[in-house]
Amino acid sequence: MDAPRASIEADPAFREQVLAGLAAPIPAVPARWLYDRRGSELFEEITELPEYYLTRVEAALLLRYSRSIAEIAGRSDAVIEFGSGSSSKTPILLEAVEPSAYVPIDISGDFLRDSAAALKERFPLLPIYPVEADFMRPITLPARIADSPKLGFFPGSTIGNMVPSTAVDLLRAMKETLGTGAFLLIGMDRVKDEETLIRAYDDAQGVTAEFNLNLLHRINAELNGTIPVDAFRHKAIWNDRMSRIEMHLEAVTDATFTIENRSFSFRKGETIHTENSHKYGPRDARLLLHAGGWSVAKEWTDPEDRFALILAQVEPARFAP
Repeated sequence: MDAPRASIEADPAFREQVLAGLAAPIPAVPARWLYDRRGSELFEEITELPEYYLTRVEAALLLRYSRSIAEIAGRSDAVIEFGSGSSSKTPILLEAVEPSAYVPIDISGDFLRDSAAALKERFPLLPIYPVEADFMRPITLPARIADSPKLGFFPGSTIGNMVPSTAVDLLRAMKETLGTGAFLLIGMDRVKDEETLIRAYDDAQGVTAEFNLNLLHRINAELNGTIPVDAFRHKAIWNDRMSRIEMHLEAVTDATFTIENRSFSFRKGETIHTENSHKYGPRDARLLLHAGGWSVAKEWTDPEDRFALILAQVEPARFAP
């Protein structure tokens, strides 16, 4: 049985999407809801696991090329980080760019404020304006940076969590948030062998499993759920046709439960789809950015071509195909 948690007021969108998602013909819950405070903490643990190469490779690219990024994007930009989390890689960029302000945006408010406070200790003279928001939509940035040149920062290959159509919508929303002349520094994971990919999303220590299962704990805590969490297990698969890793919660036995007094039943082997992580080849990445209104200014990869760090710039409005 699920361990009891203190009652937490639920986000109306969380309630709506969980109830609709679990009742859908293919049950699914959007990945954004994996990131409550505990989920955010677990994800930070994941980024330090030996199997999870993405963080190490991206950090190494930032260390090596941050000066080049600063030269192209300029040193006086306000840096806007989408889905900032712990902002663990952010200091590398801030030290190189020397921005006029830093705006971390995250959906997990408590985690956001804690991370911003820690970063303020490291950069005491840098104005930091945390924004608790869903970065999937255009965001009104603090008035003090309205006229500043802006550099968006979207590391970690988080863009891969969205299906391509949603990713394009996100890139367009970022374009609207950042405005004319802005740059966007974005990380994208490359396609690679299946074994390496599966290990990265199903680690030996079980941290990713705990991260995924935490969603069920959250539903129980915030939506009066009675989900027997031990009736589900974490499952990661490579979907080659869709070029993505999929995370699921698979029922290991028949399970019946309620959420907000609505009944749900899962038979053994049925799953709840919780996350995608799309992997992009070089042409795929550029096409995705172009579809979202961005042109590639520069691209850097590691020697094994496992991960790409791409600096893109807002494309001007076009009146011809």
